[in-house]
Amino acid sequence: MAILKQTEEFNADSIHEKVIGIASDMVMHDSGFHFHKTKSQLLYAPTGCMTVTTSDRQLVLPPFRMLWIPANEVHRVNFRNIVAYRSVYFDDSYSKRYMKSDLKVLHVNPLLKEIIERMCFWEWSDLSNDQINLLEVFWDEISKAPEEKMELKMPQDRRFKKLAEEWTQRQSMPPMLKDLAGKTGAVEKTISRIFKKETGLSYQEWRQQWRLQRSIELLVDGNSIGEVTHILDFSSDSAFIEFFKKHTGATPLQFLMKHE
Repeated sequence: MAILKQTEEFNADSIHEKVIGIASDMVMHDSGFHFHKTKSQLLYAPTGCMTVTTSDRQLVLPPFRMLWIPANEVHRVNFRNIVAYRSVYFDDSYSKRYMKSDLKVLHVNPLLKEIIERMCFWEWSDLSNDQINLLEVFWDEISKAPEEKMELKMPQDRRFKKLAEEWTQRQSMPPMLKDLAGKTGAVEKTISRIFKKETGLSYQEWRQQWRLQRSIELLVDGNSIGEVTHILDFSSDSAFIEFFKKHTGATPLQFLMKHE
């Protein structure tokens, strides 16, 4: 079985094959925080966009990015629109021969995309010679895949960590600094100091990075530039385009077309 229905429960640790692939078209999915004891995981969606939250960061996975999740890494996967969910689980003792045990976002080239698609529809059984040969190509390609560094460090202070998780789950935009100060009772300087210490960014910078990640999700989900401008409270379409180009080096349309 490789195709998973959204309502089906799945526990990768209970399956003993070396490589397990699953595929599913899902919508309105929230995995909740969890981890896999014996399996490393490759997470990818050829269409749609996923948001992954770990204990200390948030990552966005449009169709040209995949996420390598080592065993025992606590994570949570969210998406609201339809996503072509692809996930490959590797026995940890096997994958350690090829991959270091750290979380990383990697670029997906056309060859990797096709290999992952095949792996996700394999039967769960002993690997054939053809599958073993394909895995050799897979490991060679993944070792060369460029790492994508667009991530958002999450604050660890109890008050702000809880709020940041709520903003992600509800997809509600973080407030301006003065409004956050009024909401939490903390003075603006204290908030900025905490965010700088725990995320490397001032609160204003962190909020801008949140908006950038959210804008990628919205664009991949098919929203127009005007809609993104409105949802993320930019003053105009041109202001949003300028913001996006400043942070990614491309306009929104160039960004999407470049990675098709």
